[in-house]
Amino acid sequence: MKTILTGIRPTGNLHLGHYYGAVKNWVELQDKYNTFIEIADVQALTDNFDNPDKVRKNVRELVIDLLSAGIDPSKSTIFIQSMIPEIAELTIYFSNLVTVSRLQRNPTIKTEIKQKKELFGNTGESVTYGFLGYPVSQAADITLFGGEVIPVGEDQLPLIEQTREIVRKFNSIYGETFTEPEPLLSNITRLKGLDGNEKMGKSLGNAINLNDTFEEIRKKVMGAVTDPDKIKKDDPANPNICMVYYYHKLVSDNNLNTIHDECENGTRGCVSCKKELIDNMVNFLKPMQEKRKYYEEHPEIVDKILIEGTKKAREKAIATMEIIRNKMKIDYFE
Repeated sequence: MKTILTGIRPTGNLHLGHYYGAVKNWVELQDKYNTFIEIADVQALTDNFDNPDKVRKNVRELVIDLLSAGIDPSKSTIFIQSMIPEIAELTIYFSNLVTVSRLQRNPTIKTEIKQKKELFGNTGESVTYGFLGYPVSQAADITLFGGEVIPVGEDQLPLIEQTREIVRKFNSIYGETFTEPEPLLSNITRLKGLDGNEKMGKSLGNAINLNDTFEEIRKKVMGAVTDPDKIKKDDPANPNICMVYYYHKLVSDNNLNTIHDECENGTRGCVSCKKELIDNMVNFLKPMQEKRKYYEEHPEIVDKILIEGTKKAREKAIATMEIIRNKMKIDYFE
């Protein structure tokens, strides 16, 4: 069975974009692969270094979201990045194999720096070494746990290619040690926000979180963007440009054709359509939220999962580092 390594930053609760874009896929993959899921708190600190409380608070919240969404700790090893010191050690060794200019050319990094102007400046002049170098840390994550297959979106492909370059250079200098990881592209496109924005995010107010209450869901859905040409209730509309129909496609499979046709021929009003989406969304999230309630009431179970997962991951990391130190001739006093 091949090994998968994936990770997620503890910077907030998961929303539907996370679920459909990544977590749902992980739930399916954990039955087919030896799965490691990293709670990437060190990476989260690269752009939240001034707010460690936020990262700390969200570690357990994130794990509860993952468990509620179907991640099974008997199939997936969930661990905390900062509690594996071997990752930091290997990151240092790998950093000798990558130039600063190569990191600056990484398309993913360039895009993210532009998105964080308040933190890193208009031209990225204030970008930190930690943020610029996080692809090197990701390479350490992947190789340390023997990641052979990495589930990613298309925008993350440059990060995997960076890892492959590091692996090739390490192997050429120190001898065959690592396998070049292969990306496993998700066939799910990025979920749009309720406002039609191509990007969904909690800070944008256009995302439905997996733990949203009925009232929160109601408020967000009632504000969703619809066909601007539909003025009156019985006006025909184009469901394909309506965000309400867009979300119906996610949670309203049973009568999707009816919703589409009624919208198109003007027999469905936007308010009633939104109310139906609210009910369907609540029902869709209900099983996850029931699981979430259980884990919130039993934090000791969550802690045990993290402790055991981190212990298992650390054992793997220690074994891999022994091989690496031997290859690099730094295994002194064996």
